Amino acid sequence: MSHPRPAVAPRRQPGRLVIPDVLRGVAIFAMLVAHGIPLMTDVPATVTVLTGMLNDVASPLFALVMGISAQLVLGRPAASPRVVTLQQLARGVILIVLGVWLSMWGSWVAIVLSFLGLVLLVGAPLLLLSTRAVAALTVVLLLASEPLITWLNQVLAPLAGSSTAGSLVAGWISMNPHYRLVNLLPMFLAGALLLRVGLPSSWTAVAVAGFVGIAGFSANQAVAAVQGYPPASGTWADTARDIGLVALAYAAVAGLAAIRRPGVRRVVDAVFVPLRACGSVALSLYVVQVALIAWWSSQGLGWHGNHPVPWLVLVPGLMVLGTLWWRFVGLGPVEWLMGVVTGRYAWRPASVRRG
Repeated sequence: MSHPRPAVAPRRQPGRLVIPDVLRGVAIFAMLVAHGIPLMTDVPATVTVLTGMLNDVASPLFALVMGISAQLVLGRPAASPRVVTLQQLARGVILIVLGVWLSMWGSWVAIVLSFLGLVLLVGAPLLLLSTRAVAALTVVLLLASEPLITWLNQVLAPLAGSSTAGSLVAGWISMNPHYRLVNLLPMFLAGALLLRVGLPSSWTAVAVAGFVGIAGFSANQAVAAVQGYPPASGTWADTARDIGLVALAYAAVAGLAAIRRPGVRRVVDAVFVPLRACGSVALSLYVVQVALIAWWSSQGLGWHGNHPVPWLVLVPGLMVLGTLWWRFVGLGPVEWLMGVVTGRYAWRPASVRRG
């Protein structure tokens, strides 16, 4: 392993890309809102639709940004592909263990961390392939996702029934009703491809992303209208919705990032601050929100009526906490600890020093 470097606060890192942090901030905001749904069950139908969309976009958007980040680290001039890949594999193992642990806390959250950890374990070595190979694999996985899930479910059924561990692994790969490796891996690879082509924020890229977003979302809605009910998770139509929502999120963020008029730029930068901040401490915020929800769930809160005060704590409250931590402390504690354990960061963080 290479020598660990001091951990520097994200806002003090020169040349740090804005778009990935903002996208990650959008993803954690979407997840906060989605996990707060049981606290506000008596809401208009429009709100239910919007929160449902935020719930659906969060996990694939996290996978996309994870792919961007993995490619960013791998592409650094002084990076050793072998060392970086080993570090990513270690991160994947930690995410799996952390996800299993959080699942034991008794919250109403469908924990996504183990799925993202498996995505890292499988996806990080694939980033050593050529761009053409990664692109081809991404397309194949997207096109073959529905029959692949059906086939894997049949193959993994005996494993799922063999033990608790077997059930977990089978669920992470294809059998879970919420998340699965088969659907998240192509999003991860797509994120890496975005960075390889320069993470475009031009108006042409925004237009293409917007078109893909509208097409994917429209395809999903058309299938839902024809069959009379929403497509099942993991089907092609459901995957089209995920792609559509992620593409629309990217188009919105990249479009705002492409604005150059000084007056509008200042407004955009101000809007980006809490998203950039919470995006850089997203894993820590995730752990805090699961802890809060587990506590409230043990008190019988959730799934009956509106509880505005806990909701305000969970959603805007944690966004404020993430922004203040980013501004005055630096790295999120979970992010820093993971960096130390994987050998990426030195034990003594530079982010806590004044400068």
